[in-house]
Amino acid sequence: MDQIANMLTHIQNASAVGKPSVQVPYSKLKYAIAQVLAKTGYVKSAAVVGKKVRKVIVIELAYVGTVPRVHGAKRMSKLSQRAYKGFRELTPVKQGYGISVLSTPKGVLSDKEARAEKVGGEVLFQIW
Repeated sequence: MDQIANMLTHIQNASAVGKPSVQVPYSKLKYAIAQVLAKTGYVKSAAVVGKKVRKVIVIELAYVGTVPRVHGAKRMSKLSQRAYKGFRELTPVKQGYGISVLSTPKGVLSDKEARAEKVGGEVLFQIW
């Protein structure tokens, strides 16, 4: 099962029906992704709740009025086929309206941060 795609689906579905927040099971990668989404404004905040095995990430969703900030997401690197790009190959998503999220040697970064740091990596997903 693809946990990152599952997290994206949770965020999309919850924002489509107007939920204030969503909970996803904790992992270091998913928490790093949630922090990048919070930094870029696609979600309000991300916090870890619970201890040991029962940790969850509580993600507060962002809205512009009543319209959700997340309109769609596409998983780029799948379990069956990984997608890697250098920083020169990163192109804007939806004419600059969206972002790509990458797993790089310097951590999980957005495409704009990866171009600024001049580092490439595995393109996890695109969100707009």
